[in-house]
Amino acid sequence: MQYVAPLRDMQFVMHELLDSQAHYQRLPAYQELDNQTVNSYLQAAADFAETVLSPLNSVGDKEGCRFVDGQVFTPTGFKQAYQSYCELGFTALAASPTYGGLGLPSSLAKAIDEMTGAANWAFSMYPGLSHGAIATIEHHGTQAQKDTYLQHLNTGAWSGTMCLTESQAGSDLGIIKTRATPNADGSYAITGQKIFISAGEHDLTENIIHIVLARLPDAPAGTKGISLFIVPKFLVNDDGSLGERNAVSCGSIEHKMGIKASATCVLNFDGATGYLIGPENRGLNCMFTFMNVARIGTAIQGLAASELAFQGAIRYAKDRTAMRAMTGVKDTDKAADRIIHHPAVREMVLTTKAFAEGGRALIYFLSQYVDMIEAGQGIDGIDVKFADEMLSLLTPIAKAFLTETGFESANHGVQVYGGHGYISEWGMEQNVRDTRIACLYEGTTEIQAIDLLVRKVLGSKGQLLANFTTLIDEFCAKYADDDNLQQFITPLQALVKTWLNLTQSLAVAAASNADDVGAAAVDYLYYSGYVTLAYLWARQAAVAYQKLAAFGDGEQSLQGDFGFYDAKIKTAQFYFGRILPRTQTHVARIKAGSATVMAMDIEQFIY
Repeated sequence: MQYVAPLRDMQFVMHELLDSQAHYQRLPAYQELDNQTVNSYLQAAADFAETVLSPLNSVGDKEGCRFVDGQVFTPTGFKQAYQSYCELGFTALAASPTYGGLGLPSSLAKAIDEMTGAANWAFSMYPGLSHGAIATIEHHGTQAQKDTYLQHLNTGAWSGTMCLTESQAGSDLGIIKTRATPNADGSYAITGQKIFISAGEHDLTENIIHIVLARLPDAPAGTKGISLFIVPKFLVNDDGSLGERNAVSCGSIEHKMGIKASATCVLNFDGATGYLIGPENRGLNCMFTFMNVARIGTAIQGLAASELAFQGAIRYAKDRTAMRAMTGVKDTDKAADRIIHHPAVREMVLTTKAFAEGGRALIYFLSQYVDMIEAGQGIDGIDVKFADEMLSLLTPIAKAFLTETGFESANHGVQVYGGHGYISEWGMEQNVRDTRIACLYEGTTEIQAIDLLVRKVLGSKGQLLANFTTLIDEFCAKYADDDNLQQFITPLQALVKTWLNLTQSLAVAAASNADDVGAAAVDYLYYSGYVTLAYLWARQAAVAYQKLAAFGDGEQSLQGDFGFYDAKIKTAQFYFGRILPRTQTHVARIKAGSATVMAMDIEQFIY
């Protein structure tokens, strides 16, 4: 399937919904960045995504990676595409100019990540992992470590990974066994095995910098005894040149359901030389820098899956004919009507559109808070602490909700095609397979749900949630007298009230039966996700109504901007009318408690 970058909607969200130019002008580091420059970067990324990456998507799926004698070879065309990606400066967009970066805001980089990811998610994982390694070294590395690694990582000459998971330790990192033994020269000997390491070995770069969790001798048990280390594939000489091969090797690559062009490796560390990054036994805290970057990146995969499903579904539905419409003949020149006229098909297409455009608004909204944190400056009374708290609350929602809705959208894409959706040549079934992993890695949906409800909401005694609901309340108050927006404001206010009431009742339940909280967590996350997107859809509708008012009684062509804004309002109405009622089911499930979940004895599950 050929991907086409949705530049009009991307520009709508950045420039009209979020007023990116005003946002950048308030941050000294980015104040010279205007809409024209932003659009030039978006266009360059769109051209690359459409002409280079999209054609390689099916190639990568068919060929996969090859593992030969400890080496991994990426599919045909990937190495050349990676070189072009680096030459365009995409590896260094948001990196510090001190170390070869372009110093652009993360909000622009995330928009570009959306295009490269939607065009070819497996390819995008190689540079995507490097972004997390760069962020970790920037935030926690010594000056010498920054000088050694960042320039090469930013140019893309080297790439990075994060090495967390072990066979016995997935999300529960407190039980990792990889050891770090001090060497006389201040380095450490890293010994152990890590699994599921994306981009752990490949032929795209001359060196790979692994960010590894390991335990020091006599370290405390659990998560308080984990340290973080830099372990390069090739050691780096004092003059910056590459030295001897380190004692880290790829034992195998996984045979997977999807993202087959992304190498998922088993890495063996056999006394490999590593260097401590950050304080001893505080590795997990440092790694959260990497993990938060990765979680937002994974949320983009959910958005990309919805966009890809929408593009494929609408093209097919506007062309494929089957039966006559229930309200009479629509396509008089055809033997049957196009399936877009059938409500059931249109429902699926609109669902993918609502999740894609709502997800885009959420990612870009979050990214502006990232800009504030990275610039070290707030905007209009929003300080860096508030921005960090908003990210803490909304990141697990974005990661879990957008990947789950992305997977739903991918399935809708197959369904719209009918039997053809099950056939590889259309690309819809690949989208399903590639997207399924997004609900699992960087913390499963269930882990994100516990993080949201227990750590972020209840752990802050509701303060993080109150930060966000106050924003929603302010929006509702601003448009309280706007007749056009009452269709959105009234239900949104009711949803927020229920959200706060549910939170209060779960806080009470936590004191008497923690299982009630555990049983409610996933439904609470879904509820939170639907309300979050409702807020952003209401905001999009508000902008669209304002733009439509400017048309007055002039020509109202559905082919131009009038049609675009009118479609925004109709999609918002669809979201509120057909998708948002799902929240009622989640409320009922939350209120049901854990009794029916926990009642059965373990031995009763199988007879």
